[in-house]
Amino acid sequence: MIEQVLAAGFILTTPILLAAIGGLVNRQAGIVNIALEGKMLVGAFVAVLVSSATGSWLVASVSAALVGMVIGYAFSLSITRLGANMIIAGLGLNVLAAGAIGFIMSIAYGSSGTLRLPDVALLPNVLPESIVAVPLVGPMLADLDPLTLFAVGSIAVLPFFLGATRFGLWIRATGNASSVVRSVGLNPKLVQEAATAFAGFFAGIAGAQLALASIGIFNEGLTAGRGFIALAAFYFGRDRPWQTAAACLLFGLLDAAQIRMQTVGLPPRLIGALPYLMVLVALVITQLRSLKRTQ
Repeated sequence: MIEQVLAAGFILTTPILLAAIGGLVNRQAGIVNIALEGKMLVGAFVAVLVSSATGSWLVASVSAALVGMVIGYAFSLSITRLGANMIIAGLGLNVLAAGAIGFIMSIAYGSSGTLRLPDVALLPNVLPESIVAVPLVGPMLADLDPLTLFAVGSIAVLPFFLGATRFGLWIRATGNASSVVRSVGLNPKLVQEAATAFAGFFAGIAGAQLALASIGIFNEGLTAGRGFIALAAFYFGRDRPWQTAAACLLFGLLDAAQIRMQTVGLPPRLIGALPYLMVLVALVITQLRSLKRTQ
């Protein structure tokens, strides 16, 4: 039971972590990206279409990431160039993404809610099946896919990227003191646009992992609020990569645990609310810590 929860939790953490990485970098640049959910949904949709057409999970994942990046860049322009409120623009993009995908599914595929396409290539397992024999962590390692390894590698590199690279310093300066960025001849808006495109890239990959990790189908409710959970994770982690990763892992394990608990006769709706209840608790704790520091 514990081994199964750990294995499922680790895989369920991946899309949350990928989206949180992008959202964290975006927030460091001064933009709170509420639209992670919509970009994840588009990424999942594109990944299923491209995977079915090409038979390649890699081409599908890259396509999802690039589409997410383009959408992220367009989203940033509405904020940096047109002066839109970032919260309203983000919520609008989420609604637009869901509506546009539903329309395309209805018109192009005659489908409503769920899209099943033939020959969808799923993400392969990285390690051999024999590793499942390793106690406790064997099932978790046996289910590792390339995008999960990419997420782990990205969170490992992120502290160095933000703290020791020129572009990382530009991002942090833009979010904290844009006048410093202007003083060295840079345009803060360009930095914010690049950071938002970066967030879209990672949200697109997150959607691809959701769609191609095990099921290979697209459903309009596939993301199930994970973009907002990712948003809560980097707030709870106080914009620090490792703390954010720990929060994502907690939410992933809770998601896996609630799935397992539904098999023992507990009310499904009550158990299904557990991860979102923990998000609410996390945000309350974060706000209390913030108030305590200001006193």
